[in-house]
Amino acid sequence: MRKFLAWLVLTPLALIVIVLAVANRRTVTLSIDPFSQDAPAYAVELPLFIVILGALIAGVLIGGTAVWFGKLRWKLAAHRAEREAASLRAEKAAAQARTRTESSYASRALIPPP
Repeated sequence: MRKFLAWLVLTPLALIVIVLAVANRRTVTLSIDPFSQDAPAYAVELPLFIVILGALIAGVLIGGTAVWFGKLRWKLAAHRAEREAASLRAEKAAAQARTRTESSYASRALIPPP
């Protein structure tokens, strides 16, 4: 079922990407010099679909990284809480073992000798 859903989602997505690439094959000049449009300091000519897909991929990576850093604080707090819970469970088990041992000694002391 999971593979079917993956195909159901990925097939139309792949078709959209292919149609976008075929429809936007013309080259565009990508420049990072905002002051000189005639002779930019650095310019690259690329097909438009590469620019669009590159921006999309960069956005996904930047967004994913931002979400990961946002969740990091909560993940660290959860790990701390798990360690503390494990420590408290071990402490509880030790206290129960001591209580059982002490109660067995107390019960033996109350039994009169034969």
